[in-house]
Amino acid sequence: MTQLGKFEKYLIEEFFDDYRAGAMSQHTFTRRVAFITGSMAAAAGAMALVGCTPQELPRSTDPMPTPSSPSPGGGTASAAAVPGAKSPLSVPEGAAGLVAATVRFPSGGTDISAYLARPEGDEAGPAVLVCHENRGLTPHIQDVARRFAKAGYAALALDLLSREGGTASLDRDAVPGALTKAGASRHVVDFSAAFDYLNAQPYVDSGRIAMTGYCFGGGITWQAATELTGLKATSAFYGPAPGQDKLSAIRPAVLGVYAELDDRITGALPAFRDALAATDVRHELKVYPGVDHAFHNDTGERYNEAQATAAWNDTLAWFGKYV
Repeated sequence: MTQLGKFEKYLIEEFFDDYRAGAMSQHTFTRRVAFITGSMAAAAGAMALVGCTPQELPRSTDPMPTPSSPSPGGGTASAAAVPGAKSPLSVPEGAAGLVAATVRFPSGGTDISAYLARPEGDEAGPAVLVCHENRGLTPHIQDVARRFAKAGYAALALDLLSREGGTASLDRDAVPGALTKAGASRHVVDFSAAFDYLNAQPYVDSGRIAMTGYCFGGGITWQAATELTGLKATSAFYGPAPGQDKLSAIRPAVLGVYAELDDRITGALPAFRDALAATDVRHELKVYPGVDHAFHNDTGERYNEAQATAAWNDTLAWFGKYV
């Protein structure tokens, strides 16, 4: 493999960072890259492109890694506390004052599954589309949707692998590869359909819709900001930015959330900031001190309560101003 797409490169570099930091085993790292690239041989080439030396690669002649058990993500979370959640903002399934359910809506000739959380009652209010990380639709992302619902939003978190049978039906290590294989364009189309679905609901104040996403989902959120002109605002957490040729197409007010220690993403921020400043796009790019990539995910090792809470409050303030 001699070339990687933007999201493929982004994910492989992220996994390599986790592997070097000891947060991911060599076996898991290799399996995930092989699922993204399509073979062990291609995985070796992709690893080399991101700086992984041959000595670091496992010895294997298998054409593809052997599937393991499906990921536990997806579906509806239990009524208990969210597994692994550490944030004081976490909202368990069944919390008083909220309605939560799995819904389906058409997109591209099929039905897309999504987790919907909203305040009880029929009063119309704002809404937010939620894009999951490279892990797919997990209990953590469902928790994030409920956090927005508690803040007064109808929150819709899509399962971008609905066509593949849903996140929960896939091997955990196959999920990132399935997402990149589907392509960013398909994901944006699904969010466009989700926008239309939300906009037609009686509990949504027509047109008052925002979008947010995390890691991989942050990149999809940036992509959607260049294409879904009906969005009022977006908040993208440490995702790959769109090409500079697309920035002038952005219509929503965009907030970028970045981590100071995330050199792979934050290192490119000065040029991106200059490019946005040359447009009429309403924007703010914030760097949160002393934290690394994925610091908002309270089920992960890089979670930082103070900065995650600050980024959450900044997102709500941004949406409160523009949605």
